[in-house]
Amino acid sequence: MSGPGTRRTGRRGTGGRVTVSDRAPTVDGMEQRLSLVTLGVADVPRAHAFYAALGWRSRADLGNDEADIVFIQAGGIVVALWSRAALAEDTGVSDTGGWGGITLAHNVRSPAEVDAVLQEAVDAGATLLRAGAATFWGGYNGLFADPDGHCWEIAHNPSWPITEDGRTLLAP
Repeated sequence: MSGPGTRRTGRRGTGGRVTVSDRAPTVDGMEQRLSLVTLGVADVPRAHAFYAALGWRSRADLGNDEADIVFIQAGGIVVALWSRAALAEDTGVSDTGGWGGITLAHNVRSPAEVDAVLQEAVDAGATLLRAGAATFWGGYNGLFADPDGHCWEIAHNPSWPITEDGRTLLAP
């Protein structure tokens, strides 16, 4: 019988129930969750208009009349639309057309956790692209590439709370 906090697994011999944890699963320290997807785009206003036309609501105000980056709450993650050239420069890669124009992000609760996760990734075989450091937006971040070259930003943003279940939320 299913009830609150359980879900059916369909496996024989388990009673068909599993407890659903309030925290994201972990694998040796790094919580198993995705916080933010940044899409590198050729024209931010055009991309913003496209997603708005799909019904996606944004928080584009960074104190500019025309934002250079657009943030969209998408369920438990955030989607960002940012200049492809600016994203490539920030990530430390050359955009020769083969790069996919995307950086995955994992937000954490403190600058110390940024450094710890970066070290865990390097220890697991990642290439450090940029060590943890203070950012122009008031946070702290660093970047690594996984063995296939996918870029990951590990970030602490003091303005974006992380819930107990690991969701990253845009500040109200």
